[in-house]
Amino acid sequence: MKDALHAEWTKLRTVAGTAWLLLAAIALTIALSAGASSAVSYSSTGSVVDTTKLALTGISLGQAVIAILAVEAISGEYRTGMVGMSLAAVPRRATMLAAKAAIVSVVTLAAGAIATLGSVLAGRLILPANGFTAAHGYTLLTMADGATLRATVGSVLYLALIALFSLGIAAAVRDGATAIGVVLGLLFLFPIVAVLAPDPDWQRRLQQLGPMTAGLNVQVTTDVHELPIGPWAGLGVLALWAAAALAAGAVLLRLRDA
Repeated sequence: MKDALHAEWTKLRTVAGTAWLLLAAIALTIALSAGASSAVSYSSTGSVVDTTKLALTGISLGQAVIAILAVEAISGEYRTGMVGMSLAAVPRRATMLAAKAAIVSVVTLAAGAIATLGSVLAGRLILPANGFTAAHGYTLLTMADGATLRATVGSVLYLALIALFSLGIAAAVRDGATAIGVVLGLLFLFPIVAVLAPDPDWQRRLQQLGPMTAGLNVQVTTDVHELPIGPWAGLGVLALWAAAALAAGAVLLRLRDA
């Protein structure tokens, strides 16, 4: 396994696009988060604003870049034909996929930590100027607050699970464009269908089952009791999606020719 991990790390870091995708994920996440924080102002007649979730808005965009990175980690090898060399070096396909998953997870966790901390910092600096002050019942965003810490750490884990989910889908379908389409379709289909569903019970169920709608509940810090599914339970739903995708990818990777 050690050799497989070293090989996957070497492949990932020597591909030119990896660094650019990581930088794009960080930059876009922080930029959208800062933009969202700047766009909302305090209103004495409005509802309570979840400033932590608002400051982490950029995760919804950053996840798309992370998905592309994870998909490319395996679909790129099929596109270039390098997969044959990889399997010659690591004949056990499950080991190769596990090594890819480990390396992609570590890289995503690092980039996700920078992106989420940058987003929270941007919110801490911007939101008070928009009226979200102690005088209006809002405190500065800080990691000392348990709910904010949970939302921040949960967002980093969310991105890592999105990467694993995307890697599993890519291992199953091989083609990069198809894999991205499937991943983004599954992420955004559930919230769209939930909005269109006429039955409130079905809306709630779809929100509980959707990988994105359930997973992003980890960011919520106000009125948590009103959520269709709890923050950590929602992240657990995404973890099940990721596990199922990786299991399917491992089985199909083993059954098919390179």
